[in-house]
Amino acid sequence: MTANALEGLRVLDISGPMGNYSGKLFADMGADVILVEPPGGTALRHEPPFIGDVAGVERSLNYAYQNTSKRGIVLDLDTASGQRIFRELAAKADLVIETQPPGWMAARGIGYEALKALNPRISVASITPFGQTGPYAHLQATDLVGLALGGLLYMGGYRDAAPTQAHGDQAFKCAAMYGAVAAMLAVTAAELSGEGQHVDISMQESVTMALENAAQTYDLEGVVRKRPLGDQRFAGYGLFPCKDGYIFLGSRGIGTSPAWSRSLQWFRDEGMQGADRLHGAEWSDLDYLKSDEAREVFGELFIAWAMQHTKAWLYTEGQKRGIPLAPVSTPADLVENPQLRARGVFVPFTHPLLKQAAEMPGAPYVMNETPWQVRRPAPRLGEHTAEVLSEIGIAGDDLARLYAMGVAG
Repeated sequence: MTANALEGLRVLDISGPMGNYSGKLFADMGADVILVEPPGGTALRHEPPFIGDVAGVERSLNYAYQNTSKRGIVLDLDTASGQRIFRELAAKADLVIETQPPGWMAARGIGYEALKALNPRISVASITPFGQTGPYAHLQATDLVGLALGGLLYMGGYRDAAPTQAHGDQAFKCAAMYGAVAAMLAVTAAELSGEGQHVDISMQESVTMALENAAQTYDLEGVVRKRPLGDQRFAGYGLFPCKDGYIFLGSRGIGTSPAWSRSLQWFRDEGMQGADRLHGAEWSDLDYLKSDEAREVFGELFIAWAMQHTKAWLYTEGQKRGIPLAPVSTPADLVENPQLRARGVFVPFTHPLLKQAAEMPGAPYVMNETPWQVRRPAPRLGEHTAEVLSEIGIAGDDLARLYAMGVAG
């Protein structure tokens, strides 16, 4: 048996859509992550897509993916009994991941200070839209709001259209991933010092980290970076349609790249109609390459030729000739991609309500001694309540009483 990297680590995950993925990162690496859900389940259970397009607490594919390898219990943290049980669980835990508004945990006697008094080694990672302090701290936010106020939405899409939201709750995922990294650092520090800490993660700040040098460009040069042009940034550079989708071509636009001469030779070898129009001194002038005329001429010739070929053929031939060219992959392309297949990126996805075979993304890294693995499907609502509570001495009549009161489920 191969050891799990985070085996022995206990995590209580009481987060929602902004943090469930953070808990998954710990669980799939071997930590004992207990998903603590309110009666009715975490909000992610109610988000599509649903199996068979039928809503239900056990049918959300979003929930099923973000909660693999966890155990799950139902606990009403708005009750005194639920709060007492949570404190007992936290007394033996290393980390709590939560996404409640600032002050929500403290008002229920389960905030960082209260938990630290019981367990000095515990860390609490609080993932919120804007952090625990500041004028926005108590504001709520969706993923779209996070992208907008973090600045990334402004950079998405094309210059001649409204900003475009990236697919898949990228702001939430950004906060969850930064949250997991920061939480792991806090846990590591606690192992060395014996003292946990409160980790304050802001979704807005996490998104802002994805702006690369856009903020520095404005700070140093007073220039606001804009969304790219809808067609080509330069002649010979940009997204272009082909027979079965789109490709990205980067043969011109930056300096005197040898890819341009290679591209011209390629076009001649393949008999591209009108390729001779791309010769001449003006095609070595960067200002000309930025002009509408140059982009129109190149686009007219290249698109007509590219539409005769598949993106796979264009990619293969471009690679042979040392030309920066890449296919724009669809989800279907990724599932069949030979590189991803060889690396085992996609792993089996199991669900009691899903009859046909399915796959999901695994980990984007390989650890040869302590490999990543899905240890169990996402828990059914309250699936492990009795099991987990028995570990702190709650069973039999006591457990039945909690069920009857609606405290546990």
